[in-house]
Amino acid sequence: MPGFEVLYQAAALCLTYPDDDFRTRLPLLREAAPQLRAFTDHAAATGQGELQAHYMEVFESRDRHSLYLSRWTGGDTRERGMSLVRFKELYRAHGLEFTGEELPDFLPAVLEFASRTGDTAVLTEHRDALEQLRSRLTAFGTPYACVLGAVCATLPPPPAGARA
Repeated sequence: MPGFEVLYQAAALCLTYPDDDFRTRLPLLREAAPQLRAFTDHAAATGQGELQAHYMEVFESRDRHSLYLSRWTGGDTRERGMSLVRFKELYRAHGLEFTGEELPDFLPAVLEFASRTGDTAVLTEHRDALEQLRSRLTAFGTPYACVLGAVCATLPPPPAGARA
């Protein structure tokens, strides 16, 4: 699905912890990915400490908003371990070595992978998890829902008869 690389990279940056570098990138993110303006405008108007506290509240203290894709499909089971191995193998197959501090199924890492390679199959494969996360973020009332909404809007619809 060509053309979404910039959006995926911007979404990846929006979904990482909002450190000082994030604040300096906001104007560029706003211009590069207009689909994310509701979030970037909110982030620009919110104090750094408040933005960081909100990120922690949304993603760090609530398993219901996990940014780890295999938690949506494998939970805390052995299956999750195999899923993590598959993520690493996918990165290697594209000539990338995953060296981040996070696990390889961390959504910002997956979005960066899709941005760099143009391979959106892993996002499509986890469409249901992304939609569930988007729905929960919307219900929670966080501007991060806009970021998930923009990503989900780029994915093909689920096949007919797929679980809603």
